[in-house]
Amino acid sequence: MDIRAQVSMVFHLDKCIGCHTCSIACKNIWTDRKGAEYMWWNNVETKPGTGYPTKWEDQEIYRGGWEKNGNSVSLKGAGKLKGLKNIFHNPYLPVLEDYYVPWAYKYQDLFTAPEGDDQPTARAVSLITGEPIEIQSGPNWDDDLSGSPDYARHDVNFKDLSAAEQESMFQLERMTFHYLPRICNHCLNPSCVASCPSGALYKRGEDGVVLINQDRCRAWRMCVTACPYKKSYFNWNTGKSEKCILCYPRLESGQAPACMHSCVGRIRYLGVMLYDADKIHAVADAPDNELLDAQLDIYVDPNDPAVIASAEDNGVAHSTIIAAQKSPVYRFVKEWGIALPLHPEFRTIPNLFYVPPMLPAMASVDSEGVYESTSDSLWAGIDKARLPMKYLASLFSGGDEDRVKNVLKKLLAVKIHRRGVTVGDLTEKEIDNAMSQVGIDPDMADEIFRLTSLATFDERFVIPPAHREESIEMIEATADVKGETGFGFKVRPTRGL
Repeated sequence: MDIRAQVSMVFHLDKCIGCHTCSIACKNIWTDRKGAEYMWWNNVETKPGTGYPTKWEDQEIYRGGWEKNGNSVSLKGAGKLKGLKNIFHNPYLPVLEDYYVPWAYKYQDLFTAPEGDDQPTARAVSLITGEPIEIQSGPNWDDDLSGSPDYARHDVNFKDLSAAEQESMFQLERMTFHYLPRICNHCLNPSCVASCPSGALYKRGEDGVVLINQDRCRAWRMCVTACPYKKSYFNWNTGKSEKCILCYPRLESGQAPACMHSCVGRIRYLGVMLYDADKIHAVADAPDNELLDAQLDIYVDPNDPAVIASAEDNGVAHSTIIAAQKSPVYRFVKEWGIALPLHPEFRTIPNLFYVPPMLPAMASVDSEGVYESTSDSLWAGIDKARLPMKYLASLFSGGDEDRVKNVLKKLLAVKIHRRGVTVGDLTEKEIDNAMSQVGIDPDMADEIFRLTSLATFDERFVIPPAHREESIEMIEATADVKGETGFGFKVRPTRGL
């Protein structure tokens, strides 16, 4: 075993209200500057929808992630040979229009316009060129299905649904949507890191956060192509690539990332997961029908003495192991099995997991034309959900419908159990039947309910200490007589105040 630590996240989609507070918090801190106007390291999409950038999930267009070739995997659209062929023209890069042209309004015109018969207006101008533009799209242009003809109907996850199934989803009695917040997944097998010709991208050993060394970045933009989630961006002003850094300066001081700290719905959880790095190649190379199980198997039990011994041999701090034992992410993903990765078929082994949304029940019209929206029990059951399981499986399990159904049945069992506890209008048989189907007992149901609904801040975010003293000792120990560290950084002497 080669046990290492990874900071991981869970987003509970049943609780997301689509307020975009997370996006604004991130934008104000990290991307509110020239060259980053169009960047949203955190964005909230509406599903069904094509997302940001448009159709980012379609790797036939953008060629991101890894593909299986016999007994190995290779980058779809990047790599040494592919990168050399596309060095001067990369057809797999999203263009600005795939994101959106950022704009502002010339509000000053409302005050400086000459007197006339017409009401002056504040025209939209591009934040890049400064010229007036006609607004065509935005980062959340399809919010709440507002752009259904142009966005929702072109969702890539409809590929396995028949034309009739797709069309029926936009009928009144079946129409539904949910929100999908996205940040960098800080993957265990990051294709962006593997694609960079300059070696500018790297994965921090202490917590697995994927970062870009701005000094080494040479604007090849292969990381933009290689990331299947399109969470690496190019800053046109600095000529450098940028991405979500998981607010690591905040993590190092014990604070939650800005998007998580500001989340109104409290849908976000952060914690440490221990994983076996020896299995990464096997997971990335697993057959399609075994890929999800292989990924979940790479995360190990932080209470296992053998795991703890291997982690300590690798230099994982004891406090990090304790944090892993208290991690809410481990409970959602491994203990309860109700959180799944987004598009595991990209083979990057993402560390952001989602609790799928409980969808509203589908109404029906009988043979006599009577509109029926009632059910035999308080909950109609997942078989009557408006979105087909095939759609959710395309998002969260690589097409495994049974896995998604099992998660939704567990969530429904928790609801039924808590209804019995708080209201008491359900029969014991109905409660026991719902819980026995998915192997949940009352104690587990109460634990899921608490962490989902009543968790405190410290329970949602279990952040290990940064151990800054070890970093300082390492830098001092490797500094040579020329004043340089073994990593090539200059040592600057401290000065008294």
